[in-house]
Amino acid sequence: MEYTDDQVRLFINKNIESCTAALADSYSLKEMTDAQNEIRNWPGYQFTPLYHLSSMAKAYTLGDILYKDEESRFGLKSFKALGGAYAVCRLLQKEVTKATGKQISSLELWNGAYSDITEKITVTTATEGNHGRSIAWGANRFHCRSVIYIPKTCKAERQEAISRYGATVIRTSFGYDETVRECAREAQKNNWIIVSDTSWEGYTEIPSLVMQGYTVLASEIVSQLVSIRPPSHVFVQAGVGGLAAAIVAAFRCYWQKSVQFVVVEAEGSACLYVSAASGKLTPFPDKTQTIMAGLECGEASPIAWQVLQSCANAFLTIPDSLTQDSMKLLAAAPYGDIPIVAGESGVAGLAALRFVLQSSKISKQLGLNSDSRVLLLGTEADTAPGYYSQLTGESAETVRARAKAWNQSR
Repeated sequence: MEYTDDQVRLFINKNIESCTAALADSYSLKEMTDAQNEIRNWPGYQFTPLYHLSSMAKAYTLGDILYKDEESRFGLKSFKALGGAYAVCRLLQKEVTKATGKQISSLELWNGAYSDITEKITVTTATEGNHGRSIAWGANRFHCRSVIYIPKTCKAERQEAISRYGATVIRTSFGYDETVRECAREAQKNNWIIVSDTSWEGYTEIPSLVMQGYTVLASEIVSQLVSIRPPSHVFVQAGVGGLAAAIVAAFRCYWQKSVQFVVVEAEGSACLYVSAASGKLTPFPDKTQTIMAGLECGEASPIAWQVLQSCANAFLTIPDSLTQDSMKLLAAAPYGDIPIVAGESGVAGLAALRFVLQSSKISKQLGLNSDSRVLLLGTEADTAPGYYSQLTGESAETVRARAKAWNQSR
């Protein structure tokens, strides 16, 4: 069932009865648990905060708003640290086992015990910034080489952040989707291992590892809410769909059908919405364009779509015009909650929620009311600090100073 508005498009999914079968084909609790156990052993691992924005919820006449803030994730300011680096770790473990016959731990890789083997291996990917940063960081920590392809639209700040971890960064003259194909062509020629967060025919194992890494975020939330009622709604942003599928799959395993999942996309790159509305995996028909760089993808990942087409309750598109105000809102915290640094892709869920609450029709369709507990995923902070300042009118450090003062006053 499809609804349209002047600013958003909404598709209500009536196909979720087949969700259990879709999850059985895609995920196992063991795979998710393996990822959680592995990543929790990495030096520097810690839970990221889950904030209760209770004052904002009261102003919006909701039961609660929960915000999972990924700013502190391994120092990379993004949830992507969980996925790409985890896949790099697993791949290198596999290569060392092939060479030595030994099953090795990630800490052995971390400490360089097999660097004579791993330093001969090159991993590569295409990225708008955050995924490539995770791959470069993982390659640096686990002692292999990395070559990262970025599209012409990638911010220079994000390119520099990738380079800091020793990666070779190649800027193409293409958009994101063609850059993915360019990376695949070069990887084949050079015998590099592609570590992509999107999948295609014949290439699913590694993107599945990436998505398994993302489920750590969900397991943390479950632990953080162990004595509290689960959320009634989750607004989760999507580019190719990997995070959204991982979150939906994990929460369906933990909380079954009690949660409503709304997949949020930029209207200028809404490949999942287009796929949902057409009933099959469909590329975005126009040239992709959005300021939410992490969501600028014209082709969804097939393995992510396999989960979302049966397990997500709704697909919602938002215009860029809603993004900037939501970043400012979290930074200013006018209702009295903690000030938060959130990047342009990180606020997509909040932007969608704020708009939906202005439409009684859409709110009713999604079942939002004064008892609703809404979970938002703050997937990135200021991964491009200059751009963050441009959009909000102040530096991230100023916002962090306010947050520190807020904490000290409690």
